[in-house]
Amino acid sequence: MIKNSAKILCYSLLAINFFSCNSEKELPNPPKAIPMVRLLGINAFEWDFLQDPMYPADGSKIFESKFKTIQSFGQFRHYLDWEKIEFTPGKYTFNQTRSGGWNLDIIYERCKLAGIDPLVCLKTIPNWLYKYYPVSKQNNENVPVKYPANRLLPASYIAMGKLGFQFAARYGANKNIDARLVAVDTSHRWRDDIVNQVKIGLNTVHSIECNNEPDKWWKGEHAKQSAEEYAANLSAFYDGHMGKLGKNVGVKTADPKMIVVMGGLATADVNYVRAIVEWCKRNRGLKKDGSVNLCFDVINYHLYATNNNKWYNRILRKKRGAAPELTNLAKIADDFVSYADSLGNVEVWNTESGYDIMDSSPQRAIPIREKNAKITQADWMLRSSLLYARHGIDRVFYYMLTDLQPDKGIFSSSGFIDGDKRRPVADYFYQVKKLMGNYSYHSTINTDPLVDIYTLGAKKIYILTVPDEVGRTENYELELPNVKTAIIYELKPGADNMLSKKVSVKNGILKVEASETPIFVQSAY
Repeated sequence: MIKNSAKILCYSLLAINFFSCNSEKELPNPPKAIPMVRLLGINAFEWDFLQDPMYPADGSKIFESKFKTIQSFGQFRHYLDWEKIEFTPGKYTFNQTRSGGWNLDIIYERCKLAGIDPLVCLKTIPNWLYKYYPVSKQNNENVPVKYPANRLLPASYIAMGKLGFQFAARYGANKNIDARLVAVDTSHRWRDDIVNQVKIGLNTVHSIECNNEPDKWWKGEHAKQSAEEYAANLSAFYDGHMGKLGKNVGVKTADPKMIVVMGGLATADVNYVRAIVEWCKRNRGLKKDGSVNLCFDVINYHLYATNNNKWYNRILRKKRGAAPELTNLAKIADDFVSYADSLGNVEVWNTESGYDIMDSSPQRAIPIREKNAKITQADWMLRSSLLYARHGIDRVFYYMLTDLQPDKGIFSSSGFIDGDKRRPVADYFYQVKKLMGNYSYHSTINTDPLVDIYTLGAKKIYILTVPDEVGRTENYELELPNVKTAIIYELKPGADNMLSKKVSVKNGILKVEASETPIFVQSAY
């Protein structure tokens, strides 16, 4: 009897939380306009863009059918392994890469033409670098130093600083770089007619990320960096530790305008960033205006919306993904944005978030009434972007374009596309990008249902969403003063465009039924 009572209490608390709890009690307006297109990012690899370099053997042909699906997004985060471009120490290859034979030039060029902004995440370390570690400790995710170098010194990271310089010299906007500092391996030939060439200032990449998840505790002491160690790494990568490491070291040394993004933090702990800033204060000093001479332009963290932080789910072992508004996403975003604001002109990006669709994953989206997991994934992904807009996150990138080993559990079935076909989540992103990619979040006028206002000049679009995960609907009277006709847009899986219908507005009030799938309302101009 006692056991049954405890079980009833636990389920009752579960129901109370999900049906009546809304973590977004206060919704602060962000300090600057953030276009919707910046909240529709994706993570991908070079092979998601290019045909196999061996068939036919040129590696320069874009997968046109797949590229159409990539146009669902406003930006993409390119997971680029260091070894691809520096297979041999000091010899850099970009087209084709010495490792893999990929043409990076054409990827970034096509993205620029399509209005898709790349963030290049230079990650892992090459074979020649990790071989400095003891044989039993060798791993391409180790800290990027020649073991046993002092990990607290910027000079220990000079190889990565040189890598940043070479990449920024080629793909950045600065054309006034001494060609003698550019170390392209022109002797390497993938084929007789494909030879790497020196190119400077292509102006196709505007932001670069210094490694991925430097706080990766699960990989052990040789891979995880303390905040102070990573700060030293960042300082070398950013500007060659204020130019002290040489004329060919550091991203800013090559292109002062290129944005340097902190590696996305796996722990989503703002205190890690605070410690980096304190290191900068001690080791880089202050600027003339009294601000800290930082070695990054953007704070970056990763966070997946889950119900794992609820005590009753730990007891019941019902771990899964959860609707973003019912988790700690908003609170953590506020913490990061508030701290970034205290530093001045520093943006905050979230470069990994997402949901699986397989039942075996503790990060899965769930079926809700008539909706299968793919539709819920689509709802929750889009609602995550809307949440981040409310809380001032400047850019969002989701994990990821295609599934990785979909039968292997967590993070393996998070894809937005299958082959060259969009899943509903990519359909939703494509439709939203077409309707309102240049609109920016303005304000939130109601919390349940959530009613967000996005603007573009004098134009407005209202987005209505029920912040729940049980299939709930809510009626809402939307005030549209001096408007006689409005258009209601509804997302449609499998289509390029939303469903739309014109409706009459009576006495400045439009009665709308909101659901857990966002709907969009616009005055008929």
